[in-house]
Amino acid sequence: MYINYQYRIFGLDVIRTIAILLVLISHSTLLLFPEKNNVYLTAIRFFGTIGVDLFFVLSGYLIGGLLLKQIRKGKTTFKDFTYFWIRRWFRTLPNYFLILILNILLYYVLYNVVINDIGYFIVFLQNFASPHPDFFTEAWSLSIEEYAYIIGPLILYILLFLWKKSPKDKLYLVMVFIIIFAITYFRIQYHNNHNLDTFETWSQNIRKVVIYRIDSIYYGFIGAYVALNYSSIWKYYKTIFFSLGALIFIVTHLFIFVYNAKPSDFPLFYNIYYLPIISISLLLFFPVFSDWKKGKFLKRQVTYTSILSYGIYLINYSLILLTIRYFIDIESVSIYIKLMILLSYWLLSFYISFLLYHYFEKPMTDLRDSKFIKEKFYNI
Repeated sequence: MYINYQYRIFGLDVIRTIAILLVLISHSTLLLFPEKNNVYLTAIRFFGTIGVDLFFVLSGYLIGGLLLKQIRKGKTTFKDFTYFWIRRWFRTLPNYFLILILNILLYYVLYNVVINDIGYFIVFLQNFASPHPDFFTEAWSLSIEEYAYIIGPLILYILLFLWKKSPKDKLYLVMVFIIIFAITYFRIQYHNNHNLDTFETWSQNIRKVVIYRIDSIYYGFIGAYVALNYSSIWKYYKTIFFSLGALIFIVTHLFIFVYNAKPSDFPLFYNIYYLPIISISLLLFFPVFSDWKKGKFLKRQVTYTSILSYGIYLINYSLILLTIRYFIDIESVSIYIKLMILLSYWLLSFYISFLLYHYFEKPMTDLRDSKFIKEKFYNI
């Protein structure tokens, strides 16, 4: 695979690599210790959720930066925003729909079951305001991202249309805080009307639901704004920001560990504060990583993994891990067989995602720069 390092920021590739490795390591425990649950396994599986949070903040940081640069160039017509959406969709939707189709076919072959309400998955409504179905479970995060990138730019377009003479950067910030405040309000309403007794119910009903989570991506938008408008502060205080982020992250989880804090005991903390705290703490790492322009140690491996991360995320659980568990009774085999299965799981995740990227994802992504698309939506 040819890699053009000229346009890549190594530190951001490191973040993406860490995120997908956390997800894979978390899922690996389901192959090694499928029926066990203790404090160590819980911690490992918890860091899988942090991997997804990293993806959210990173995605917001990158896409928010692109959106901010676009409006600074005066590209604020609806046609310009449509082109913004099309470029994003060429990056995400082809892979998503291909893997969705494969999941539908696999589910039918293995269980002779036709998935109901598949139309919700097509328009990303399967977890818009309710828990995600127990099918293609990775898709919950894709719904959050897709609606984040539809709703935010649409609100920004309306603000720019209504207040043409206002500074564009300020309207960008207004859009960001409208969404953060709205999502916080939705979580408060949920908190006032529901009781969540376990981590699982909290995760299914809040953490994985679109209208309670898209603010996680918009904290990345704030990072993009600060990085572009206050770059000297972003870079000069990067070590302090990193240390503060680590402190917030560690203290928050020490509180959970020391007090054995559960959603049933601390509902206000979990329902309203926990998710934003995690997003903010992760964002504070970004000044260090975004200033890490070039890598030396494991540069090629990290960049490869970063490039393949979207495909790995989509296929590793529903297509690979669950298929392995369908054909093999993991609990009944020896530890040596489990280790072989685990190795196969990792190799398949990387190899299939490589094929997916090389033969489908990249060709589809390249279409967004085709002459036809540019002539229709972009004045060059």
